[in-house]
Amino acid sequence: MAVNAKKVAVYVVVVFATYVIITDPAKAADYVQIGFQGISDAAGALGDFATWVANGAK
Repeated sequence: MAVNAKKVAVYVVVVFATYVIITDPAKAADYVQIGFQGISDAAGALGDFATWVANGAK
């Protein structure tokens, strides 16, 4: 049963993404940019944390 729910969820996300891309490509590009900015910020924070730990947590 869980596998079917996962397949349905993936299908819904793909259909929604396709709909947004077709109806408003500029907004879709904004969403992608927001997502990548979030990933970049998270990676920077992890790097800062690793540097802090490597420096003896000072």
